[in-house]
Amino acid sequence: MLRFLRIKRLAVIDSVEVEFAPGLNVLTGETGAGKSILVEAVGLLLGDRASGDLVRTGEGAATIEAIFETGGEELLIRREITAQGRSRAFVNDALATAGALKDLSSRLIELHGQREHQTLLDPSTHLELVDTFGGLDCVPVAGAFDRLRGCAEELTRLKRAAIDRSARQDLVAFQLGELERAALKPAEDEELTAARQVLASAERVERLCAESYASLYESDQAVLSALGHVWRRVAELAALDRRFQPFVDAREGIKSQLEDLASFLRRYGDTIEASPARLQQIEERLALLERLKRKYGPTLAEAMARRDALRRELSELEGSDERVAGLERDHAAARTAYLTVAQALSNERRRVSVDFARQLERLAGELAMEQTRFDLRFNEAPVAEPEWSARGIDQVEFFVSANPGEELRPLARIASGGELSRIMLAIKTLTATSREWSSQAHDAPVAEPDGGLGASTGAPSATAVLGRLDGVRARRRGADAPGLIFDEVDAGIGGRAADVVGRALRALGSGFQVLCITHLPQIAAFADAHFLIEKRVERGRTQTSVRRLDDAGRVEEIGRMLGGAAITEGLRASAREMLADRHPGPGTGVRPDRGPRPAGARAKGESTSKGESETAKAKPPVVRNSRP
Repeated sequence: MLRFLRIKRLAVIDSVEVEFAPGLNVLTGETGAGKSILVEAVGLLLGDRASGDLVRTGEGAATIEAIFETGGEELLIRREITAQGRSRAFVNDALATAGALKDLSSRLIELHGQREHQTLLDPSTHLELVDTFGGLDCVPVAGAFDRLRGCAEELTRLKRAAIDRSARQDLVAFQLGELERAALKPAEDEELTAARQVLASAERVERLCAESYASLYESDQAVLSALGHVWRRVAELAALDRRFQPFVDAREGIKSQLEDLASFLRRYGDTIEASPARLQQIEERLALLERLKRKYGPTLAEAMARRDALRRELSELEGSDERVAGLERDHAAARTAYLTVAQALSNERRRVSVDFARQLERLAGELAMEQTRFDLRFNEAPVAEPEWSARGIDQVEFFVSANPGEELRPLARIASGGELSRIMLAIKTLTATSREWSSQAHDAPVAEPDGGLGASTGAPSATAVLGRLDGVRARRRGADAPGLIFDEVDAGIGGRAADVVGRALRALGSGFQVLCITHLPQIAAFADAHFLIEKRVERGRTQTSVRRLDDAGRVEEIGRMLGGAAITEGLRASAREMLADRHPGPGTGVRPDRGPRPAGARAKGESTSKGESETAKAKPPVVRNSRP
């Protein structure tokens, strides 16, 4: 629910803070006092487009803040608008996009003004209303649709790929053949490069090996022979000084290494042979490897990885026909499953729509639309497959006849603004509360004063709907109740119709927090909390303020609404009677949200809590009007 609203520097509002209550909150005031600005401020919190023209003259920026209570936690939403038209939104002090703000706020509160009523004229919204009224579960249909859509998208992808599959398959086969014929080996290019270097210098390598071997063994001054003389003298030195002993001990190892070197030089030299043919073969192989690396590399390892990838792709291309066939079977099964659950949902919709139309007619009759007839018309056949959706295979539209003898026509071609407001209120009353009486669907029929529940219809009358709501008010109200804002719901009505509209709004307050801007005292008298919006001029500037009315204030304001600026004792008496009529009780108090009081307790109670309802004494409501 919307617990707190602060508006700063918006239009004629300098600074206003209001703490709302659960149930029905009514806002009244003279025309032009600024009631629509509060609605506009809430619209900005809901993500409406912001304009710099909304900023109060002479100020740099406007700010709207709201605290919502949901799930036992507080959620702070803030919107800032500069005079240049720039806007920023914050959720719990974290920057948020306008789209995210709109999505979040729409889950917390719904705004129903003349503009919002226009959504009722869009037939695409009517299906959701039927589902909400009937408490119908669309989740199985949505799940089946997701599976069907997944199969369809994958099937489309494969079939689109099949168009150029043949050309792709030829290219992949050619490239793979080129790589496989090359019979690539890891690090082969490095090995061949080393071999080429040796072959290119074969004569020099052979000569160096022969000379080195001769120096070790065969020449007159052979190293190994000379070392023999050296070791004998070192051994004599070691006998005289033990510090030479380590060298004596190492002589066998040194001798062995030199002998190994000599042996390797001889063998290596014998294998070296200048071979122009072999060198040419290596050059050609290296050229092939370089070409493949440029085409598939740039390294030999990457070229080999590309070969493996081409093998897999060719396998997929060759097996795509089997996959398409299997996916077509899956798609057919998913299509059948979707149609099964969608048709079951469609049958339920058609069943509950009859009840919906009948109850709308009864409630509309109470709202001064006695001759109005409703019908919800479905498409005769399921919609075409491209139009299937997560909501099913149905299209439905409200048809209305507002006058006797007139044929039913689409709602958009019939209803006036005032009628739309009342139809929206009737729909909200029914959809918001349908689950309250659904658990009582098997109860025995109870006779109603207006002829009510008939044995043949099984549908509760308008009086029954509102009465049952009154019975569950205390149980369902609380901080978690979502919010509804109604602006100009009283357009074009009065008298008994206004009384029923007020009762319907109070009934909605049993499960929702309702904020209603009204000009009618019959509606204002039903409020759980009554706020007065006033405009005055201070120091040459227009100021708008909001204050919550106490009992005496409510009497004065409803008296003004009944008779104008001159409030007489007769008007006050009528206001008291109207309040007592809508909140009956054994005491003399007029507030709906507290018990009866002794006559002498009024002054004391109001002196300690002026401007507050006693239900809020544990946590007094805040209504502040301030200027920086």
